[in-house]
Amino acid sequence: MKPNKQPQADFNGFADEESALIALGPVVSSQHLAAGGSPGLSEVEYGLILASHAFSRWMVRCMAAAGLPGLSPIEVLILHSIRHRGREKKLADICHVLDIEDTHVATYAIRKLEAAGLLTSSKRRNEKMVKISDKGAAACDRYAQIRERLLVESTADTRPSEEVLSQLASVLRFMSGAYAQSGRAAATF
Repeated sequence: MKPNKQPQADFNGFADEESALIALGPVVSSQHLAAGGSPGLSEVEYGLILASHAFSRWMVRCMAAAGLPGLSPIEVLILHSIRHRGREKKLADICHVLDIEDTHVATYAIRKLEAAGLLTSSKRRNEKMVKISDKGAAACDRYAQIRERLLVESTADTRPSEEVLSQLASVLRFMSGAYAQSGRAAATF
């Protein structure tokens, strides 16, 4: 009788699974960029790509569940930004806060939101001011309720602590500044 041999796991020439995984390198979308001086930065960039797409889809789907299908991610962001603190906002402030470079994108979104009755506008001196309407505020409230139930409550036991999330937000704001400065420098090439 032959002894019962267990098949050996094949790690493509590596001694164990951990060594094989380390040899794979960082999880990135562009290996040629990770080959430079900061593979970790390439990992962050890939994480940002995935997170930004997932967040965009989430905003659109959550707002649709709140009763407003058909809004784009930028329209959802602008609606929430205008709702923030319940004050009138001008286009320049909205673009500044959301880091929107092309004002025509924000202008189009504001027109669409106003046509849907989610915003009201007025003139102050020569500037158009926008404010959330009752309908827009109600939609933001429904969005917040759905977000609380489907995102906040469902991840309460598994997401990082509030302190860690706050630190992560700080790192992301730092990275935003680094990319902005590097983008300005690249524009001078």
